[in-house]
Amino acid sequence: MQIAHIDTGKDLRGGQWQLLTLARGLRERGHEQVIVCQRHSELERRASIEGFRTQGMALSGMARLGTIRRLRDVLHREEVRVIHAHDGRGQTVAWLASCGLNICRVASRRVTFLPRSLLLHRLKYDRTCHGVIAVSVYVRNLLIKSGIPALKIAVIPDGIDFPEKLPNPSEKLLLRRSWQFSSEDFVIGHAGAFTAEKGQETAIQAFQLLKLPHSRLLLAGDGPTRTQLENRYAADGRIRFLGHLADISPFIDTLDLFVMPSRSEGLGSSALVALSRGVPVIATRTGGLPEIIEEGVNGWLVYPSSPRDLAEAIRHAASGLARLREMGERARDKARQFTGDIMTERTVDFYQELMKRFHLQ
Repeated sequence: MQIAHIDTGKDLRGGQWQLLTLARGLRERGHEQVIVCQRHSELERRASIEGFRTQGMALSGMARLGTIRRLRDVLHREEVRVIHAHDGRGQTVAWLASCGLNICRVASRRVTFLPRSLLLHRLKYDRTCHGVIAVSVYVRNLLIKSGIPALKIAVIPDGIDFPEKLPNPSEKLLLRRSWQFSSEDFVIGHAGAFTAEKGQETAIQAFQLLKLPHSRLLLAGDGPTRTQLENRYAADGRIRFLGHLADISPFIDTLDLFVMPSRSEGLGSSALVALSRGVPVIATRTGGLPEIIEEGVNGWLVYPSSPRDLAEAIRHAASGLARLREMGERARDKARQFTGDIMTERTVDFYQELMKRFHLQ
């Protein structure tokens, strides 16, 4: 099957990593693909490193018209069967480039906000594509609320590379020492883009309320709010801002606890990575996070934008390290339900279901 993926983001964030995870799975199953993305973006660079064929595009002014025309030529010449848009702007480009062609149009929806115009939103996801992939039941319900027919929507959560083997206690201690931590330190971490909805400041304020001995807070990622937060809390030497990490696995392996204090979240792929590596998660009761975090089983749930609630949950987690280790085992059991292979198989099934339903084979 010939598949074109479209993503218009400049940075390499959760959605772009999920596109790459899906593309790897599709390649293993013999499908031909082209990744259409912004020229000189991190996605274009990473996809090229991994050996995927890319098509750079421009999205401003008259250059956008040229991008759509060239993409339409690619779709027609290479007999692309599925065009999969991985973000909202990408869906607009996909429709304009493929309108009138015998191509199955699929859109992924990862975010939880609704636009001001529900009519335009409904037209976009009902009239311009054959099917929509929602990353969580929460996102699916939002789509239905906005007027998208339930029959058009498939819930396919994010996929992760599940590690069958983790560092043993000695290896983990060596890893922690490489970060200047000891076995006595209680290390809390978060990974995500530094944007307002990710709630890093809530995590910092909760940490400062705690006053736990030997506690540390690590914040991985980059984005618009990072510099401001780093300057504001630079005096607290227990907090580290790590910047962008190409691979968060070694970072996760240093942690005792992962926090996800989001104000909105489609699902939470970095929380899934933490679970897969045996690290319990404290997350907010928002978006799709309650679909992966089970209270008292693999983590805890707190209310968004409440440093006090988050601080109390961290204090409770730190008060029982044996319990925390047991929860880590259950965390891995949960994460096994969200592998990249499962995501890929379900996505291929959805492609084929739509092609059959709309006579596009």
